[in-house]
Amino acid sequence: MLAKTYGSAIYGIDALIITIEVNVGKGSKFFLVGLPDNAVKESHERILAALGNVGKKFPKRRVVINMAPADIKKEGSAYDLPIALGLLAASSQLSNEQLHEYVVMGELSLDGTIKPIKGALPIALVARNSSFKGVIVPMENAPEAAIVNEVEVYGAHHLLEVCDFLDGRQPLQRFTANRETLFLENINRFDFDFSEVKGQENIKRALEIAAAGGHNVIMIGPPGSGKTMLAKRIPSILPPMSLEEAIETTKIHSVAGLLKKSTSLILNRPFRSPHHTISDAGLVGGGPYPQPGEISLAHNGVLFLDELPEFKRTVLEVMRQPMEDRVVTISRARITVEYPAGFMLVAAMNPCPCGYYNHPTRACVCSPGAVKRYLNRISGPLFDRIDLHVEVVPVPFKDLSDVQPGEPSAVIRKRVVEARKIQEKRFKNNTKVFSNAQMTRNDLNRFCKLDETSRQLLKTAMEKLSLSARAYDRIIKVARTIADLEKSGDIQPSHLAEAIQYRSLDRDSWGE
Repeated sequence: MLAKTYGSAIYGIDALIITIEVNVGKGSKFFLVGLPDNAVKESHERILAALGNVGKKFPKRRVVINMAPADIKKEGSAYDLPIALGLLAASSQLSNEQLHEYVVMGELSLDGTIKPIKGALPIALVARNSSFKGVIVPMENAPEAAIVNEVEVYGAHHLLEVCDFLDGRQPLQRFTANRETLFLENINRFDFDFSEVKGQENIKRALEIAAAGGHNVIMIGPPGSGKTMLAKRIPSILPPMSLEEAIETTKIHSVAGLLKKSTSLILNRPFRSPHHTISDAGLVGGGPYPQPGEISLAHNGVLFLDELPEFKRTVLEVMRQPMEDRVVTISRARITVEYPAGFMLVAAMNPCPCGYYNHPTRACVCSPGAVKRYLNRISGPLFDRIDLHVEVVPVPFKDLSDVQPGEPSAVIRKRVVEARKIQEKRFKNNTKVFSNAQMTRNDLNRFCKLDETSRQLLKTAMEKLSLSARAYDRIIKVARTIADLEKSGDIQPSHLAEAIQYRSLDRDSWGE
């Protein structure tokens, strides 16, 4: 007898429908075909034990299981449940009437318990888009899948629960979610706030500009000056995510298996801070079965690289192309996947190996040239993609002891959102540019015209401060963002002057 069940395979951050055909006929052998990996092949033993322990029988006849499309690699243990249901239906131990209406995924324990899986959200999305009535997933994954509208989502703890449901004897628990209400209630909740930061008003201003224009920023200063503390608060001033951005971000974390049990939808922009010992594949993604890396997990949010010169140079260099393209493509012999990587880079570093170059009270003990050598650990092309260079100095005692709270994140965020709305209107006809930081040369010529006074100011700055040629475009982009924050249609000399001061590491004399 032939029975069909439906599962799903994760491809990048999306999913594909997999048809599992089970045929029970004359003979005694077991065949599992359709490009399964070892975890799928081992399902035979898990299913055999699970069926026996719940009072069901594994067919003692010739069993052929085909997983179609046969040219797509099937990975992981999440196919246990649909294969087990197919075996029961093909051997007349389960009704075959409703199997075609549901996408089913879950890993089986030997006692029939259903364990959680990765990628429940993209699986529910592909089930809806393929016109299935619903999905049946492990109970822990059901709240995540329920974010998808127009498809029934059921959670199950045990194999027998699914059998009773498909036989019409017992209903499964159905999950629903009002995603709009959930979204609106939680988008303004943050663990960190800029009101907790004492002093550092010039650094807060620089980070506000970076958030308003989507600019990458590097903070350079001695240990204990507050670089990490400031970086952790950047998501609280970025514009709220749209519902589409929240779903896309959740899909990435779901595929990576990083969603917490209490989380069905990621509502705040992610903040990822990998250690400097991270590998190339850990940062951009990869592995034998490609998984998203830190730059994809930071999509729509912030990637914070603390102690930037301590990262291996090869690790930083593989990040250059994704920073420009906002996607990362991972190619293997049998598969090529693409992960989104639209993140805001925030980096921090000490000014020298000892950490006290340019410190107001402590002397630097580094040898001559050590500061330049330390800075040269980071390549020019990577610096070329960082718009703001901000020097952080220790907070004086009078600011530390001030009991008055600083300006809260909500107030700063309001200004950032207003500036982003101006940019949204400016780039409404351009599908590849979403903020000032992404402007091309043609965009600069069109939206960033300078008057004669501004041109002379920029010329003087380039000559007097020995700024590099790569600083030219970056200064204009930052000046455009400063003008947007002040709701100015044109770039004024004051905007340009402020932007120039954020290029300290481009000065030829820095570190000498």
